[in-house]
Formats: sequence, C-alpha cells, structure tokens
Amino acid sequence: MCTAAVYKTKDFYFGRNLDYEFPYGEEVTVIPRNYPFHFRFLGEMEHHYAMIGMAHIADNYPLYYDAVNEKGLGMVGLNFVGNAVYGEPVTDGTKENVAQFELPLWLLGQCATVKEVRALLAKIQITNTPFNEKYPVSQLHWMIADREETIVVEAVADGLHIYDNPVGILTNNPPFDMQMFQLNNYMSLSAKQPENSFAPELGLSTYSRGMGAMGLPGDLSSSSRFVRAAFVKQHSVSGESEAESVSQFFHILGAVDQPRGCCDVGEGKYEITIYTSCCNASKGIYYYTTYENHQITAVDMHRVDLDGEQLVTYEVVTGEQINRAN
Repeated sequence: MCTAAVYKTKDFYFGRNLDYEFPYGEEVTVIPRNYPFHFRFLGEMEHHYAMIGMAHIADNYPLYYDAVNEKGLGMVGLNFVGNAVYGEPVTDGTKENVAQFELPLWLLGQCATVKEVRALLAKIQITNTPFNEKYPVSQLHWMIADREETIVVEAVADGLHIYDNPVGILTNNPPFDMQMFQLNNYMSLSAKQPENSFAPELGLSTYSRGMGAMGLPGDLSSSSRFVRAAFVKQHSVSGESEAESVSQFFHILGAVDQPRGCCDVGEGKYEITIYTSCCNASKGIYYYTTYENHQITAVDMHRVDLDGEQLVTYEVVTGEQINRAN
C-alpha cells in the first residue's frame, strides 16, 4: 500500500509513496486562498490558506492524497482498511460534522500548526458521508505534521485517537500504536558493524559490510515497510542544501518502493509505487517522481497567484525522462 515520511534539515520536508495497481488521474493541484470550499454540513469557506499537493479532481473538488498549506502544515491519508470507523452526523450540536473526504480541506484551510489541528479535531465528528455514488467512503488514517511535531489521527470503533509520532513515518495496518510497539523487536539494529555477543569463544566475525542492519525486514507488508522506513529515516544523513535534502528524502522512500511484479493483487495486476512526493513545506515546493519517470519534477506554489479563485493543476509527467550522454 503506501508509506509517508517527514524529514528535517534546514527546511522541513513532507511526502509519501502512493502504492496501488492503477492511478486515478491524479494531478498536482494548487488551491489559491479564494477558491471557495463547499462543505456538506458547515456551509462555505470563502477564504482560507492556500495549499499544494496531489489530488484527484472530481466535480471541481480536489480530493487530496497528500497536501501542504502555505503555513508549512502537511497532511497525508493512507489506507486503513478494516480499522477505520467514521460516525453518523451529530444532530445535537455537540460537534461540528465534517465528512471524511472533507477533512484535508477543513484542517489545512484554517490550521497553521499541529497544535491548532488538535484543537479543531476536538470539536468535530468525522462522518461516514460519501462524496457521491461513484466514490464511497475511503477507509483512511492520517499523518499530520509541521516543522515541530507530527501526529497520527485514527478514527476507529472506540472513537478518535490522536497519537504523537516521534519517528515521522506512517504506513497502513495495524493501528499506529501497534506499529510503534513492534519497533521494540528491532532495537538492537544498528548502522554499524556488529560485535560477536552470540558466543565470543566461537570466533564469529563479520564477512561483509552492512551487517549491522541484519534482520531488518525486507518484505512489502505495511508492518515491515514501517520498520524499514523508520530505520532508514532515523539513520539518514544529508547536507542542508535543497538538492541534498530532496535527494535524501527520495532515497528514504525509495527504501520501501514497490516494483511491478512483487505484489500480485490478482487478475494480472500488480501493486506499484505510482508516485513518490516530497514537498518542501517551508517553501511550498512540491517535488515528485512517478513509476515510469525517475526524473524529479517540481511545482512551486508561490509561482501561482495565491489570491486567485480558480484551481491550478499540473498534469503528472509519467514517461521516463532519460538523459542521453551520447
């Protein structure tokens, strides 16, 4: 399925792998401050923060997969099938009803920080209202982050859970607290070569480089991807420049990239990493690659009229771009 990550150098970076067997016609989408949002229960929001991200546009409504607003707050939704439970609309006035698909626009439109997100989430009911008959309610959980903190939001059978996320990684099932707990099983892993603590009298020795991470899971399950991405991210080293930071971010998510053929979903279809995104949330620059195009493409939200009233979209570049040296 999918993996999301945050990374900090001089700037703050936020992005994800979208893993699936086919695309939905997604586009890099910039929403300017004066593009009106129409909410099912809460009326219209005429003015809000501008944002950029990857979205599928349905009936002029941007259904964001991941997005960052102009204040540097990022949000990404990942499949959480079998665990996500959204409520019926509240009628007694104790909560504000926000449909599940509206949550990115509701939060990113008016929150500048995770602290503000926490306060807003305490006031709302995430409802099981579908977008339309064609798009039923997606079962998702979300990672939301600014430069200072990262949280995971999960609506489950016993209510809404908000977890601090110190590793800055999210995949799919199981719930986040269980994902974090399993890291205890890998606490002995290191980027350094191991010493023989098994039986010193046996004279055991390392026989290649890279043995410090021996036992790091390599399969494509969401639990294994969580551990692998967390290990790679925690040990990542790069310079402070934009090029070095962006390059390192793509390498972090490249550690859990899904090649065609390794995840068979039946009927001759295979799950692949359709795109990888990396947004410089500090500067509002959205970088991405696709499965067929490893050349990084960049879209700068600040080169768009952010006081406009119309969506600005950029078709995703999918064909492989090869630099031929001769």
